[in-house]
Amino acid sequence: MGEKAPKAFVELGGCTMLARAVDGLRKSGAIDRVVVIVPPELVESVVADLGRAADVDVVGGGDERTDSVRAGLSAAGDADFVLVHDAARALTPPELIARVVDTLRAGSSAVIPVLPVTDTIKSVDVLGAVTGTPLRSELRAVQTPQGFSTDVLRSAYEAGDVAATDDAALVERLGVSVQTIPGDALAFKITTPFDLVLARALLSSETELSVDSQDGN
Repeated sequence: MGEKAPKAFVELGGCTMLARAVDGLRKSGAIDRVVVIVPPELVESVVADLGRAADVDVVGGGDERTDSVRAGLSAAGDADFVLVHDAARALTPPELIARVVDTLRAGSSAVIPVLPVTDTIKSVDVLGAVTGTPLRSELRAVQTPQGFSTDVLRSAYEAGDVAATDDAALVERLGVSVQTIPGDALAFKITTPFDLVLARALLSSETELSVDSQDGN
């Protein structure tokens, strides 16, 4: 993103993206405990960033994303449900997080927030030639947090060492139905300099609106 710090530690509205993501989970009112997975050498600095709290644990992850999720699942203990969330989606509204949990409690084993795709999507081969045009009406962009019955997600990870950027994809391989719910534009992933500018502008606008409201304007 053109910043000196690792992505999760980039400042956003006076605190790191990681701290803001954890705060959003807490504000949802639906989360009992947060497990933060970071490179082992950063555990102490993350504890210092987040502060020591009874509802937050910081554990070391692995070389691959799947290794880190496995570490988080191990730390989750006997939880009935688990959410997998990206710190880079630091502006995710607490209400969206609560809706994921509500859908799990209503009986779904796997829940993902999604948004309609607005661009036409092309599949291409290794040479860059177009091989197909999927129907846009059947496509959705997936966000986090993704929610699962803990037993289902553990089974998905025990099924094999298949690399994946999306936990729902592993669950799908088990034949488990994955339920979608409407996502939120604010849950976008902050991964580029443009994303960071947008996130900071949104927070600045939110702060200005709050000040205006307090002033009675």
